[in-house]
Amino acid sequence: MATLEELKAKAVAMLDMAYVPYSHFPVGAALECEDGAVFTGCNIENSSFGLTICAERTALVKAVSEGHRDDWKRIAVVGNSADYCWPCGACRQVMLETEKRFKQPMRVLLYGKKGIYELKNVGELLPLSFDASAMK
Repeated sequence: MATLEELKAKAVAMLDMAYVPYSHFPVGAALECEDGAVFTGCNIENSSFGLTICAERTALVKAVSEGHRDDWKRIAVVGNSADYCWPCGACRQVMLETEKRFKQPMRVLLYGKKGIYELKNVGELLPLSFDASAMK
């Protein structure tokens, strides 16, 4: 298992990998799974803004593509903002899918120039959310 500082360092390392020619706002993420595997991601922008993918979703998609679907433990999100680097709504929805579907709470560690802020679960980021139960 990675320490909080090790997980943060992996997310910070991704800031240099970000492709941000439009916003100039790099974001890095590091997702840790229950077995200690860590998947990293950065934001990758596109001139068709809807095709941009965030750092958090990059890390989550990489984890799923490697067989980690129901064992997400925590994700560190870093940016160069003065405040914490909050995940966007799309990222919150993707993170919430695991929490609600697999009953596996995932902590979200948000970093900015102020330090660290830890949420107990993704549900606190996206209350009254849409999930699979709404489609029944």
